[in-house]
Amino acid sequence: MSDPVRIALVGATGLIGRTIMEESAHRADLRVLGIARREARMPTHACMEMVVAQPGEWGAVLERVKPDVIISALGTTWKKAGKDEDTFRAVDHDLVLETAQAAQKAGVKHIISISSAGADAASKNFYLKVKGETDRDLLKVGFDRVDIFRPGLLRGKREDDMRVGEKLAMIGSPLIDAMMQGKYRKYRSVPAETVARAALAMSMRKAAGKFVHDTDGIRRAANSLPVLQD
Repeated sequence: MSDPVRIALVGATGLIGRTIMEESAHRADLRVLGIARREARMPTHACMEMVVAQPGEWGAVLERVKPDVIISALGTTWKKAGKDEDTFRAVDHDLVLETAQAAQKAGVKHIISISSAGADAASKNFYLKVKGETDRDLLKVGFDRVDIFRPGLLRGKREDDMRVGEKLAMIGSPLIDAMMQGKYRKYRSVPAETVARAALAMSMRKAAGKFVHDTDGIRRAANSLPVLQD
C-alpha cells in the first residue's frame, strides 16, 4: 500500500473545512492536518490532527509538517466582515494568498482552493471581484498544480447563523436548480459533502496543471474519489 497523501487544511472551522474533516476521518489513504485560529470539533475517532495557531505562525507549521497538498477553505462573509470592504479583502484575498505563498515556500507543490461560482476579477460585484482576484493571483504563486473550485450555493449545516436569503435559497434550491440551464448551470446548489469529496479526490491527482472546476466539474470530481473496501 502506498503512503497516504498528507493534506494541510486551512479554514478547518468553516462549513467546507469541517466537512472535509468528516469525509476524510476514516480514510487510510489520506492524512489531514487541520490548521485554524480557534478550536474545531473533531470527527469521532478521527485519525487526524488539529493545530491552533495565528495566521502568522501557519508558515512555520507548514515548514514543519511538509504536506503534499494544501486545501484552502478560508473565507468570511460580508456580515462577519462588518460590511467593510478592507476587512473582507483581508481574509478572502490577502490571507488566502499569504497562506498559499507560505505553503509554496515550504515546498508544497499542489493547492486546492475553494472559490465561488461567478468569480471574476472584472466583476462589478465586490464579492465576486475579490474572489476572482484571489483565483487570478493564486495561479501566479508557482505551484505545480492548482485546483480552483467554483461551487454555486453551498448546502449544509452551518455552525453560525445562516443569512435569511441563504436559507430561502436552500429551501427553494431544487426548483431553482432545475431552472438553471446553459450558462447558468454553474450557479446550481451543491452539498458541502460533494465539494469535500471532490477536494479529497483532487488531492490524489499527480498531473501538473491549472484547473478550474465549476459545479458540474465538482460533482464529477467527487464521484472519482476511490471507495475504500472494508
